[in-house]
Amino acid sequence: MTEEPTNDAGQGLWQACVEQLSQDLPEQQFNTWIKPLTASVAEDFSKVTVYVANRFKLDWIRAQYAGRIAALLEALYGQAVTLELALAHRESVTRTYVRPVQVAASAAAPEAGAPATTLSASEEAAAPVFRTRLNPALTFDTLVEGTANRMARSAAMHVAGSPGHLYNPLFIYGGVGLGKTHLVHAVGNQLLKDKPDAKVLYIHAEQFVSDVVKAYQRRTFDEFKERYHSLDLLLIDDVQFFANKDRTQEEFFNAFEALLAKKSHIVMTSDTYPKGLANIHERLVSRFDSGLTVAIEPPELEMRVAILINKARAENAEMPEEVAFFVAKNVRSNVRELEGALRKILAYSRFNQKEVSIQLAREALRDLLSIQNRQISVENIQKTVADYYKIKVADMYSKKRPASIARPRQIAMYLAKELTQKSLPEIGELFGGRDHTTVLHAVRKIAGERQQLTELNQQLHVLEQTLKG
Repeated sequence: MTEEPTNDAGQGLWQACVEQLSQDLPEQQFNTWIKPLTASVAEDFSKVTVYVANRFKLDWIRAQYAGRIAALLEALYGQAVTLELALAHRESVTRTYVRPVQVAASAAAPEAGAPATTLSASEEAAAPVFRTRLNPALTFDTLVEGTANRMARSAAMHVAGSPGHLYNPLFIYGGVGLGKTHLVHAVGNQLLKDKPDAKVLYIHAEQFVSDVVKAYQRRTFDEFKERYHSLDLLLIDDVQFFANKDRTQEEFFNAFEALLAKKSHIVMTSDTYPKGLANIHERLVSRFDSGLTVAIEPPELEMRVAILINKARAENAEMPEEVAFFVAKNVRSNVRELEGALRKILAYSRFNQKEVSIQLAREALRDLLSIQNRQISVENIQKTVADYYKIKVADMYSKKRPASIARPRQIAMYLAKELTQKSLPEIGELFGGRDHTTVLHAVRKIAGERQQLTELNQQLHVLEQTLKG
């Protein structure tokens, strides 16, 4: 028998730890490894036992996350906590008695090597023949609509209501944390609601890469093709991960053609628009661009407020409007950061048994607010410049070159160099993977013209004051 949680306060400690991890880790990692965990906490908080579904996952969590979890528990509780990892069914127990200060180095261990597939071979054998991988909580009803996502949401709803016809493929692009993944899950969930027998699959592009590799290693291409070529709807996130993977691109092209031929629908997301993708075969890019391409922008203030209030309600908590406005004004870049700030506030409120207020929000977000006061992000510069010159934020990292876009982009690069600690290569990467020489050219050009053009100098002054608050 699995131990039951021992006390409400203990569960508050564990929940606060989980909510912090949800902010610190990429969404896919968190959902795969951390979200399924349960825990019991000793009455005196001296030990936290975390239950893991199977040996494979237990070994991975012990190697990659135990140090970070232990460090967080200590930081939240204020004293050393013994962390124990155990199989949920109690066949055996692995005890990891760690003082967090001793494992701090492991907390920063790279996790890029985590297996792209979320199941071991033995688990796959026992898994159902077909899984949609959809998150049922991500629907159109739970997606807050605003000017930033209205067109993309409308197109997605059309696809869900009439798959295989217009907007095929549907290509949604934008920066991280803006709701692209939510939107594609919503399409799948809506179609299954209307047509329960439809074959729908959501995957991250890295999962497709992993499946191609396994098919070659195991010589199971018939099964691979049967899985992907027989779908009614394929939802695939972050297709930019196909870059430089020739065999994967070849197989995706074949799957793409097979699905379109049978009037199945394909919905994709990316961090840039199709022609802005680097190291992707031209014939695949042309397929991506053959349907409808829509952008999702960072949410405006009113939309950020609505998102916070709705997300809090979904967590069975109330977010006073004045607190939502305070948070929305200070967290401006994307929805994911908003959600992370909300989780921090709610965890802080529960753990300290205080009502949500502006003062509590200041305390819960003091690290974030402190960082923002010291640093200006490139993403914020891009948004501010885009707003000022009335272009899309996505144009900042696209390959478009008309003067109405290229000029603001150069100004944003100049400000990024002037107002942040980022290197030229780092700035170039944040502007759609551009070479550092492109950034250097923009910086020198705008700096030179600023000395000569009074109007440009005034515009830059306004932008600098806006960014510095």
